[in-house]
Amino acid sequence: MEGNKDEADRCIKLAENYIKERNREKAEKFLHKAERLYPSQKAQDLLVQIQLMAEKKVETEQPRRRNAAPKVEEPKKAPEYTPEQLEAVKKINKCKDYYEILGVSKDATDSEIKKAYKKLALQFHPDKNKCPGAAEAFKAIGNAVAVLTDVEKRKHYDQFGPEDERLSARSYTNNYREFDADTTDEFFNMFFGGGFNGANVYVRRGGRWQRQNTGSQETHHTHHHREQNNYSAFVQLLPIILAIVLSMASSFFVSDPPYSLQANPKYPIGRSTANLRVPYYVKENFATEFQGSVRRLEMSVEEEYISNLRHACYREKNYRDSMIWKARNFGDRELFQTAQNIKMPACDKLQTLKNYG
Repeated sequence: MEGNKDEADRCIKLAENYIKERNREKAEKFLHKAERLYPSQKAQDLLVQIQLMAEKKVETEQPRRRNAAPKVEEPKKAPEYTPEQLEAVKKINKCKDYYEILGVSKDATDSEIKKAYKKLALQFHPDKNKCPGAAEAFKAIGNAVAVLTDVEKRKHYDQFGPEDERLSARSYTNNYREFDADTTDEFFNMFFGGGFNGANVYVRRGGRWQRQNTGSQETHHTHHHREQNNYSAFVQLLPIILAIVLSMASSFFVSDPPYSLQANPKYPIGRSTANLRVPYYVKENFATEFQGSVRRLEMSVEEEYISNLRHACYREKNYRDSMIWKARNFGDRELFQTAQNIKMPACDKLQTLKNYG
């Protein structure tokens, strides 16, 4: 890196000369080159100076242009999406049911669900669909397929419905727990007495809680009113309490998945699928406890493995393309050659599987 310092200084001097000549394009070119060779504060300061000069020039030229000639209105650009696309996006965003989002029945197989997802993903991907709300629709489709292609999550979803409704109930319960005991008179008497069998009623006086006997008619009336408030509060909280109990009870019936694609203490036994020889791992008691179809299980293993490879390959291609674009933008041949030689192991594995299949 130190060996490039002299060349970087030469580029900075050339850039300073071009700045004096008001040749912004060449000045920026040599400053960017100096930054690549040997980053320095001076080069960064000169780039900022060029930017400020350009902005100031635009500000001074705009009034002249307005006075010189009337501004011609540019024709309005046609929207980059069709009414049909906009209607489809609105329909997806209104859906709450995962099966309805993907357009499949509740008896659909994994293959049918994934086939529907591929079709919708291409239709609603933000790069291809410029409608307002397309990103949200694409995310909803991804959430739907993530739940319905997981055996345990799908079972849980079929039993209890959308995840967001249960989460909202839990959030409300957590907020309730944060209430202080002395926030209101009703909550205080709910937890600390409140007239059960002639017990004392606690009231707030002068910033302190004081015990008041129920002998007087006024106190008795106040206590009766608070009992009604306590009962009303309990009735309002009852659906939330039931939701919590059902959620906790359901957790006891959710079993572990039958396999894992990574080895861990819970899944130590290695196996491989009969078709594509994809490695996967099961529990030690798999041979005696698993009662399902091994063929169907291995189909799920291969589908999940290939899906993971496709996502990884997509990321690898995006990274390589961004590096190639960067090299072309800066005119850097060395960086371009390096980007061309970036390895993509996931894409290679995917191609091998296609050839094997």
